[in-house]
Amino acid sequence: MNRYFIEVAYKGAQYSGFQVQENAHTVQAELDHALSLLFREKIVSTGSSRTDAGVNAQQNFLHFDTALPLHPQFLYKVNAILPDDIVLKGIYHVPADAHSRFAALGRSYEYTIYTRKDPFMKDRGYFFPYKMDIAALKAAAAIIKEYSDFTTFSKRNTQVKTFICAIAQSEWTVTDERVVYNVSANRFLRGMVRGLVGTMLRVGRGKLSLEELRLAIESKDCTNADFAVPPQGLFLMKVAYPDGLLQQIPFDR
Repeated sequence: MNRYFIEVAYKGAQYSGFQVQENAHTVQAELDHALSLLFREKIVSTGSSRTDAGVNAQQNFLHFDTALPLHPQFLYKVNAILPDDIVLKGIYHVPADAHSRFAALGRSYEYTIYTRKDPFMKDRGYFFPYKMDIAALKAAAAIIKEYSDFTTFSKRNTQVKTFICAIAQSEWTVTDERVVYNVSANRFLRGMVRGLVGTMLRVGRGKLSLEELRLAIESKDCTNADFAVPPQGLFLMKVAYPDGLLQQIPFDR
């Protein structure tokens, strides 16, 4: 039995999230269907990161096991089966005990806001045509890095044992008509990035002071966070693994 990691990218607009769910259209279900058709046996994959309905990914990973050989045109064949909004970018042979979720060292997300109406950004960003204090927004992002307990930014009914996350990057950048938030951490909680963005936007709009942001974080109460930003502005950008784990198998695309 061989274990493989597959690297994928997708637009989340048409899906009820990434993970397989009963009676729901999901990214993982489409991938399992494509793999099962190609191998002519049932393939059940395991994902590295769960993204919510409407959230996009520039890079996500899954793993699956099979004793069957890979088709010489594996990438081409799978992509021919997949819908247009999902692409298989690569496949990697890994040790039998490698797990796409638990082997990950960290993840990086990006949230994009656009401030002037743009039809080409409708499904890739959040239209937010309001005046903002960019200095306050950047100060809020710096404050986020000072904390490790993000209970406030985790949605209810989450099944995790700890709310501790190590934030490596938290910053806003402004270019032309885009305001973009980048955040990297060893792990993320359910709804965390959108909660961070929504709450910091309140700071940028002058509806929440920097001191009130600190109090919200320290309250460990999710009712003090704002999760109301839409999903299409959020992209999972990268899943990081230990050096040498991923040995890419070359295929014609």
